[in-house]
Amino acid sequence: MQQHMEPGKSTVIVTGSSGLIGSAAVESFHALGAQVHGIDNNMRADLFGAQGDTRQNLRRLQEQCQDFVHHHLDIRDRPAILSLFEELRPDLVIHAAAQPSHDLAAQRPFDDFDINALGTMNLLEATRQFAAESVFIHMSTNKVYGDAPNERPLVELETRWDYADESDFEGIDETCRIDRCLHSLFGASKVASDVMAQEYGRYFNMNVGVFRGGCLTGPQHAGAEQHGFLNYLFRTIATGGHYTVFGYQGKQVRDQIHCQDVVAAMHAFYGNPRQGEVYNIGGCRENSASVLECITMAEEISGQTLSWSYSDQARKGDHICYISDMSKFRSHYPQWQLEQTLPSIGEETWQAVSTHIHAQ
Repeated sequence: MQQHMEPGKSTVIVTGSSGLIGSAAVESFHALGAQVHGIDNNMRADLFGAQGDTRQNLRRLQEQCQDFVHHHLDIRDRPAILSLFEELRPDLVIHAAAQPSHDLAAQRPFDDFDINALGTMNLLEATRQFAAESVFIHMSTNKVYGDAPNERPLVELETRWDYADESDFEGIDETCRIDRCLHSLFGASKVASDVMAQEYGRYFNMNVGVFRGGCLTGPQHAGAEQHGFLNYLFRTIATGGHYTVFGYQGKQVRDQIHCQDVVAAMHAFYGNPRQGEVYNIGGCRENSASVLECITMAEEISGQTLSWSYSDQARKGDHICYISDMSKFRSHYPQWQLEQTLPSIGEETWQAVSTHIHAQ
């Protein structure tokens, strides 16, 4: 393993810099003195409409991070990406830009693949050409496993599904297969980028880490029905809207991880990178909850009742019970700890959502 330089002496490029993980990474590395450049074209507003608009995050970063440099670039623009990387020759690349929705991928398959697969390829090759010794962190997703996790024996409890086999208690680890299953087009495009990132690490001996994220959360999330579950849930309560639960009696389980804990994992990997390594990144069992349990939590925190209904039509390829097993990452980076609990995430999300709505 290679010990890398301190963040304060680094040039850092963050893609998706106005999004949840990207903006958290910008703030964190900027606070340590790094020269941070963000790449973001507010594609989320194009994908999700006004709910997905990230310009508020961009304004906040520009106000709070004086040396932060924003580049309104599309990662699909290969000449522009190559030119920027040639100019900056970064020490660290955090790739958090993506088309993140199952449903939109089916409606806009070319956009989905071009953003997730070809955009990632552009960034990897630009890094290889102009910053081959740098560290590249690719935000992948647990959706690369497709619906293979649904093959694990499950038991139905009062408010959630859970693993029936004691050996699965900690959740899904990185040995879960990623092929011969249903992914959604989004999951398939993320598989392409995930495997390509691994290949650049292993074939070209580059410092590439692939982070397969679970449900990523934080107060700056621009949640929408198609993506950003917890933020969208709290926003629906705050606005008096109506929420739809899709399939599995609302007992499907996810583990939530705060964006600051994700960024802390990035810091750990940057300090001691590996070549083409893959890690599950999530809230683990301690931050796991079903949709029904999250609704109850949101109602208790907000003091309001959610209007919701149930649709028996589950989303294609949806996980019934997914909990991230982070044993591998913890073994490689024992200094990393999960700091944010699910209740604290819920409290912070409600505070951010209600404050934003009242300010409008």
